[in-house]
Amino acid sequence: MLLIRPVLKMHNLCYKLAGVLSSSINSGDHPKHKIMQYDEWFKDNINSGDVVLDIGCNTGTMTHSMSKKASYVYAIDINCRYIQVARKNNMSNNISYICSDATTYDYSQCKLIQMVTLSNVLEHIEYRVDFLKKLINQIPWANNSKTLLIRVPMLDREWISVYKKEIGVEYRLDNTHFIEYTYESFKKEMDEAKIDILSHHVKFGEIYAICQAVNY
Repeated sequence: MLLIRPVLKMHNLCYKLAGVLSSSINSGDHPKHKIMQYDEWFKDNINSGDVVLDIGCNTGTMTHSMSKKASYVYAIDINCRYIQVARKNNMSNNISYICSDATTYDYSQCKLIQMVTLSNVLEHIEYRVDFLKKLINQIPWANNSKTLLIRVPMLDREWISVYKKEIGVEYRLDNTHFIEYTYESFKKEMDEAKIDILSHHVKFGEIYAICQAVNY
């Protein structure tokens, strides 16, 4: 028992080092992006001509991909350095990059929106249900579909992450995560936010969900 905690901490360190080293031999790009191809799922699930709100856009790689299909994309991120990179490397005439806190930004002045995308975003937000409720109520939706495409990391992606949590060793993929989900905890939050999960699948230990806010 004395050895298990340092061994598990070493496992965390090796995981992080593997990402850093593999990126350094891949022109700075993490190989997981090419392998996971999550941006393709988002692009495939927006409709041609949609106005999209991409929350937590990072450096805009996925935003730019969606802009080739969408009529317009609003892309927001709290990190202004990411936005600067996005404007330099992933700009298009139908993209508006916004440096702001997505939890407090006033979306009411946006064009009518058909689709909201959140790719590995919710886990970074402390008051997620409140955020989702505010988002749904404030967005100027184009119709009653109120569709959200959501991707989140899973706690039970493998046995070792669950075990780490049980014995009090850091288990999160990123120490800025407030949560890593099971499907049950994800559904509970969606229910609390009055959002239906229309369909979902699990890939590489992440939930990909097509969701719709409930209309009253």
